[in-house]
Amino acid sequence: MNPKSLFWLKHFRTAGGISHKKLKTKQKHTQTRGSKMSNNEEMLMELKKIRELLEKPPAPAPPKGLWNEFKDFLSKYKIFGLAVAFVLGLYIGQLVQALVTDLLLPAIGLIIPGMNNLSTFMSGPFSVGHFLAALITFVIVALIVFIAVKVVKRWGIE
Repeated sequence: MNPKSLFWLKHFRTAGGISHKKLKTKQKHTQTRGSKMSNNEEMLMELKKIRELLEKPPAPAPPKGLWNEFKDFLSKYKIFGLAVAFVLGLYIGQLVQALVTDLLLPAIGLIIPGMNNLSTFMSGPFSVGHFLAALITFVIVALIVFIAVKVVKRWGIE
């Protein structure tokens, strides 16, 4: 018998006697309460297991040494990706600029009567053709970057 059952047994004996039936009922009630306690303990154990699984593991120790710190810096801040994007952006910009000044503006100049090459067009002291080339280059590069970002997001790359 557990201590609670003994308490009830002593309590009822001192209160003027206890029937066998009442004692059995009290024992069943105590056993039911005990099984509830074991169920609660089981639930607590399961919750502890779930918490352990959901908690993030501790952060790894920072790397030792200059070379390891440098590699950690490169991977943490994605420097290589930034460098590649910068270099590609420069060359894409040059490519688009050549496309605009050497192909598109001369083609537009041929379409408009009286102009041979729109990229060399000048209005007084102002070089309007150079500005048009820069403007069209900017619009095309912005469109290429927009499309590249959309494709990369669709691929799921951050």
